[in-house]
Amino acid sequence: MPIPDDVTGDEIDKDVKQELMSLPRTLAEDVARNLVMVAKLLDEEPEQAYAYSRIALRLASRVAAVREAAGFASYATGKYAEALAEFRAARRMTGSVELWPVMADCERGMGRPERALAMAGEPEVQKLDKAGQVEMRLVAAGARKDMGQAEAAVVTLQSPELASHSVQPWTARLRYAYADALLDVGREAEAREWFAKALEADQGGTTNASDRLAELDGVEFTDVLSEIEEVEDAKDTEDAVTEEKAEEDAEAGAGAGAGEVQDEGADAEGGERK
Repeated sequence: MPIPDDVTGDEIDKDVKQELMSLPRTLAEDVARNLVMVAKLLDEEPEQAYAYSRIALRLASRVAAVREAAGFASYATGKYAEALAEFRAARRMTGSVELWPVMADCERGMGRPERALAMAGEPEVQKLDKAGQVEMRLVAAGARKDMGQAEAAVVTLQSPELASHSVQPWTARLRYAYADALLDVGREAEAREWFAKALEADQGGTTNASDRLAELDGVEFTDVLSEIEEVEDAKDTEDAVTEEKAEEDAEAGAGAGAGEVQDEGADAEGGERK
């Protein structure tokens, strides 16, 4: 697949670059450029990111960072079994537990929430950093919901991290998940409060807490841009119909004029024969 000339491969994380030093230089550069494309496209164009990840995987399947990137690309495109296989491979290579939560979420994606829940109780969770433990809690709560245990999902999310007033990178998502869980069990007033708290913490716009708040408040947003586009489309259609009608009228008029000229010529010829 084509890679823009301005993508050099130097953009990758220094730890990944260190891993790639085990490869021949030219190969390392090719792999690095493909990994950069995976990172660039993962959120907006996951299918393209997946395609680049497969190229990197074909070039350097024994590099843990490549297996991890391939795993996230597969995960983003809903290929959970494939993603889980790649994450397991990366974990075997590094011995790290960092991928444990997303591995558990892959189990959820494959329709096996009970396995995800079992993973939440494994010793690996205690080895995770705070962000990882919060992520594992989110996955476990999701598994509870998958299993129809809505009340248990609420309890799973109740934690010191949720109660903390400190805003961390994961705070908005944790508060949002708790609000959503509360709503599932009919605790609407509390849900609204926690959606508002999620919005306060959501500096990067990672959740749609504002939309959920609006729904609870009965506020309907009008998509002005869409309405303008619809009006413009309707006007374009009307103009096209008008133009087509004018062309038809012009052609009809030209045809009638040609007929009159032909009739006059015929009359003239008839007069001469007489």
